Amino acid sequence: MKLFATFRKGRFDVDVREVSPGTTVSGIAGEVALPEKEIGIVLVNGRHADLSKALSDGDTLAIFPLVGGG
Repeated sequence: MKLFATFRKGRFDVDVREVSPGTTVSGIAGEVALPEKEIGIVLVNGRHADLSKALSDGDTLAIFPLVGGG
């Protein structure tokens, strides 16, 4: 799993972990205390995914926060 921007603060840049079959992106976000309302982009193996996506063995998960500004 890779975290980006403000999600790295107080956490990690990259983490390798095993997850149980059926674990979703939402479940992982909860494990690392990422507020779902602050999640902007989710990529699984480089492809857009949503929080309900179930992860499989060998998947790479990347989570980006919402981007603000103008």
